[in-house]
Amino acid sequence: MLHIKPIISSLLRSKSGPILLLIQIILSVAIVANASFIIQERLTLMQRESGIKESEVLTFNLYNFDSTIDKLAQNKIDQQILRGLSNVIDATSTNMLPLSGGGWSSALNLGPDPDTAKRTPQFAMYLGTEHTIDTLGIKLIEGRNFYPHEIKDSLNSSGKLAIISAAFAKHTWPDESPLGKVLYEGEDTQITVIGVVEKFQGAWIDSADLEYSIIQNVDYAGGSYMVRAKPEHHTELQAAITTALLAENSNRVIDKFKSIENLKEGSYRDHQLMITVLTMMVVLLLLITSLGLTGMVMFNIQRRTKQIGTRRALGARKRDIIQYFMVENYLICIVGGVIGGMLSLVLGQQLMSLYSLPMVPVIYPIISVIGLLVVTTLAVIVPAAKAANISPAMATRSV
Repeated sequence: MLHIKPIISSLLRSKSGPILLLIQIILSVAIVANASFIIQERLTLMQRESGIKESEVLTFNLYNFDSTIDKLAQNKIDQQILRGLSNVIDATSTNMLPLSGGGWSSALNLGPDPDTAKRTPQFAMYLGTEHTIDTLGIKLIEGRNFYPHEIKDSLNSSGKLAIISAAFAKHTWPDESPLGKVLYEGEDTQITVIGVVEKFQGAWIDSADLEYSIIQNVDYAGGSYMVRAKPEHHTELQAAITTALLAENSNRVIDKFKSIENLKEGSYRDHQLMITVLTMMVVLLLLITSLGLTGMVMFNIQRRTKQIGTRRALGARKRDIIQYFMVENYLICIVGGVIGGMLSLVLGQQLMSLYSLPMVPVIYPIISVIGLLVVTTLAVIVPAAKAANISPAMATRSV
């Protein structure tokens, strides 16, 4: 028999402490549930596969200051130099870097008439060569790669081809093979799809169109390059790249060596900071709540020493004393948890409308209440056990 009614009566006789603790539990559950949901959402975003060998791909920028240089010819020479370096798996030029937060994006038409044709979703528009797929380590699952003779030097060239991501293909042609399909840029420019890669993300991690990417057959001489090599060779490779390219032409600067893994970490830095802050907040809230309960139990032990001793003298077992304080703890936590759970759903609706966040699933308030029960059980069990060890003779002694 738990004797809940006397416990409730005891709590109601001294309302201020339990009420303050109840409010604290309500707020803790509401905040912890929403914070935990946001943490999980951010972790899910950060763990998305990009399709790229992120740790192996080293990127850098090259700035030319020689006005007499033929940029197109120099670009081809530089790529040959890069591919010839020791430990290099492959290398290519690029107009943008994956997961970097900046680059080119576009949308195309599925027919020649811009006024009537269906529009594709926005996508990341990469310009690359026959070496781009191997350099990035992305997997070709349908069609073929570019042939060397198909690579153009300008976006205005005819014979445009594209290799697209599977996500883009599924969205644009859900029930058909994309191979041979034509995308239209205006009325005259046609881009023929020749291949599909399994997964290839764009540059903007918070974009709904992150998975939509296209590689066009253009060797872009803009000064950005990607080189693939094992991570353990990156440090020595940076020095080798700088030495080899400056030996070819010293009137330029080579800068910003970063792996795509580094670029990804930089792009997700705000998400990581949010996870850290929210995790600390959750831990502090649980700690403060458990300390509050511990303090209340210890105060009640001091206040009820004679009452505990009397119960012990009348035959109450140690287990009964511990049970009394545990039930008191569970009553406060369950009432606070139920109210806090409902408040967390209301708060979740507000966050959904204000910040376009998904609705908090009911499982998060439930898990928060269960977690709070576990933490507070650990916090209360020690002082409750101490109360159970009070000697009847000591407790009933007149002061």
